[in-house]
Amino acid sequence: MPHAPTTITQVAIVLVLVLPGATYQFVRERARGLTPGHRDLGERILRAVTAGLTLNTIYVLFAGPRLVHLVYDRRRGWLTGAADNPRTAALAAILLLVVLPAGAAWLVSRLSSRASRSTYDSTPTAWDNAFRHRSHCLVRARLKSGCWIGGWYGEKSYASSYPETADLFLQTAWAVSRTGRLERPLEQSGGIYIRMDDVELLDFIEVPLTSGDGATNSD
Repeated sequence: MPHAPTTITQVAIVLVLVLPGATYQFVRERARGLTPGHRDLGERILRAVTAGLTLNTIYVLFAGPRLVHLVYDRRRGWLTGAADNPRTAALAAILLLVVLPAGAAWLVSRLSSRASRSTYDSTPTAWDNAFRHRSHCLVRARLKSGCWIGGWYGEKSYASSYPETADLFLQTAWAVSRTGRLERPLEQSGGIYIRMDDVELLDFIEVPLTSGDGATNSD
């Protein structure tokens, strides 16, 4: 019977078993983009574990004896082979735990995108897409109460992203008429926060060269 592994050895073994799947899942998610399934942590963990088991099985099939020698020696115990050949163990770890899982995830993503006839957009929501490449502009919003509010979306503004709840901070608030006309920046405005749960319409207005509060510069 082999000696029970020490605590440090247990951590190393767990990393060997878990890290390939975690690396695969991480790269796969980044390559494919966020999906509704990302909200389910259990599903993500299951996919990572499945990928890890598959990769580890492939490793054992193609390089089983050498890997076992690095991890366990019947006479001397756990990780003695890795201690005798640290450079070989380090290269094997980088290759098997990071490079190959990441490459497999990238390849699967590429093949999946080519096989699919649909034009999949990795941007998860229309909200994210609206601000993905958004330049500075005026924004006005009609609340569910019927009132209008608005302000300047500049470099100090912020829009949330998936999977967080949609909300928006505009760095300068503007006075807005009852008909939705943006009139002027409010004096001493420190910005305005807008919850999208309270909004039924959001409008982006492109403007010419402006100052920091959105007001048009004059010569």
